Amino acid sequence: MKNVRPAFEVHEGDTKDLVGYQKIKCHMIFDLKISEGRFRRKARLVAGGHLTDVPASIPNSSVVSRDSVRIALLTAALNGLDILACDIQNAYLSADCREKIYTIAGDEFGSEAGSVMVVKKALYGLKSSGAAFRSMLADCIWEMNYRPSRADPDVWLKPAAKPDGSKYYSMIMCYVDDVISIDLNPRIAIDGIEAVFKLKNDAAEVPDMYLGGGLAYVENASDTRCWTMSSKKYIKTAVANIEEKLAKSGLRLPSRCLTPFVSNYHPAEDVTPELDAQGTNYFQELIGVLRWAVELGRVDILLEVSLLSSHLSLPHIGQLHQVHHIFGYLKISPRRRLYFDPDYPRISEDRFESFDWYDFYKDATIEGIPTNMPELLGKEVEIHCFVDANHAGDKVTRCSQTGILIFFNRAPILFLSKRQNSVETSTFGCEFTAMKPAIELIKSLRYKLRMFGIPVNGPANIYCDNEAVYKNDAISSSVLSKKMHSISYHFCREAVASGITRIAKEDTTMNLADLFTKVLPKAMRDDLLDRFMYCFLVRCEFSPRRSGFSHHH
Repeated sequence: MKNVRPAFEVHEGDTKDLVGYQKIKCHMIFDLKISEGRFRRKARLVAGGHLTDVPASIPNSSVVSRDSVRIALLTAALNGLDILACDIQNAYLSADCREKIYTIAGDEFGSEAGSVMVVKKALYGLKSSGAAFRSMLADCIWEMNYRPSRADPDVWLKPAAKPDGSKYYSMIMCYVDDVISIDLNPRIAIDGIEAVFKLKNDAAEVPDMYLGGGLAYVENASDTRCWTMSSKKYIKTAVANIEEKLAKSGLRLPSRCLTPFVSNYHPAEDVTPELDAQGTNYFQELIGVLRWAVELGRVDILLEVSLLSSHLSLPHIGQLHQVHHIFGYLKISPRRRLYFDPDYPRISEDRFESFDWYDFYKDATIEGIPTNMPELLGKEVEIHCFVDANHAGDKVTRCSQTGILIFFNRAPILFLSKRQNSVETSTFGCEFTAMKPAIELIKSLRYKLRMFGIPVNGPANIYCDNEAVYKNDAISSSVLSKKMHSISYHFCREAVASGITRIAKEDTTMNLADLFTKVLPKAMRDDLLDRFMYCFLVRCEFSPRRSGFSHHH
């Protein structure tokens, strides 16, 4: 209560004097919060915001996207910048309340119980509190001459220069009350925030965790310091909690889980009995934990989590057992990390062919560049994309699975495994269906990079293992024989014609996106994962071979 009490002010008069004010109830909530790799019990007095009218303005607070965080970590290593992080204490209570609210103090107020309390600060639980705090933090950052990016309003930029005269962008990222400063001297921005807000532990430090994921410095093959992101502590805590729950029923996690799924298992073919309401709730909670673990770096379970997520509304007992099997795999598997290596991959230009597209797409010969983008500063970034599809991977619905893996330089930035909405009659059709969203994602990321002031070097390189799709997209004279794919056909070819992308044929056994479309044997999984994920003694980088990636022990 000592932290929340300043949000209230005693009203000495009659409640009739509070014209235009709404009366609400306040209550205590008790929750578990993960912090420093462990769960902590937490209690807080919150407002019954469901009793108030919806504010006319936007009530919520936006947060920085996960791919923006990965881009920022790459940019820091690319331009040789340092990072500091801070956590604002009692964040919402720093801002003034935007609503006219009062309550009657309960027993938790001690000697003030029964008093009429006017809410003066943005109390947790009110509809407008998130927006009020974000507005106050935005005003603080704006006063330091940072400006929000148009691609992500929670990424703030300010032009800066190094002593040698080279220019770059100083960056601030906000995830509600978690703030990261990236600069040659990131302490300056942190001091500006500390002048307005009270920081937890009254300090800022080099982050070892962000959004629940572990961060660490490593040196790449060229001795450049770069960041890695891991969900090791998050998973360790989650596994401990699951084991504790299972132990109460005399159960335990399966052992010897060498892969996320048991051999030859597919969730759609599960015929075990359906879970009851309580079991369904538990299944959904575990899938939520696994989804966040993927976001924090465990992309080696992305496909399995995606397949199980298709059954959230009506899961089966066998599917819950497979979720436990995934946690058993995470418990014993190597602690793989996302590795944000800023070095440029060695790619043979012989793999890409050039053609004259003018006769086919006269108005698409130049990529549309945003006219309102900031000046491009710092070192440039290359984009590489692996794309694949598993034809009729779902044996029940016959839907295919799309897999996309996008790199900036050697850093994995975006990964996707998703069931296709349509049922395709051929491998060609599902591969073409996967290519279209891959190019859409590339276009959005090129826009984001430019709005972050980061130069983009040339077209994005796409690696596809289907010969027919590669020829239809990359060769101007290639004619489409299946007219039902004409929209995807022209969309993809126009991107090549305008210089946004270029496409190369990739060997099927070396397509990294295979990880997100097919349940592979352990040896094949580990070979592909070692090509781009950091794991203790393994350093990963692009290979001069056709595979695109290799590993060094």
